[in-house]
Amino acid sequence: MSRRKLLLETVALGSSIMLISPAISMPLQEANDSETIRYQKLNTGVKIQDVIEGEGPEAQEGDLVEINYVCRRSNGYFVHSTVDQFSGESRPVILPLDGNEIIQGLKEVLVGMKVGGKRRALIPPNVGYINETLKPIPEEFGPRRSLLSHANEPLVFEVQLLKVL
Repeated sequence: MSRRKLLLETVALGSSIMLISPAISMPLQEANDSETIRYQKLNTGVKIQDVIEGEGPEAQEGDLVEINYVCRRSNGYFVHSTVDQFSGESRPVILPLDGNEIIQGLKEVLVGMKVGGKRRALIPPNVGYINETLKPIPEEFGPRRSLLSHANEPLVFEVQLLKVL
């Protein structure tokens, strides 16, 4: 993905529901461009883009799920990932979709998602890391410190649903 396209997508996540293409920006109902990126805004302020629609079982509230994710600040700076960018090695996390252990915004992203699917979401701080015990949280000190130091700003999660357990 080009840096310009990533920047346009990041800008789109930070604004109201818009359709973004490299050449134009227009309200949702007026878009006809096949390269248009669609975002859904939930009542909590979470903005979701389906990157790949999964074909497996759908995650429901109360399920246990296995995911890979990349977390970035809203300006695009990297915070944490379960996939090593150099080796490609994956360390998926298992999360309960119960609302007590996981950040609310991420739960909203995962509920209704199908196995094999990928979503990108902007999660506002009020449904993000409102306390330090919510998952997912890196085990290593440096990434944990970095994540928690940015807990009061919107975070962009790119999530892949691997399994519903």
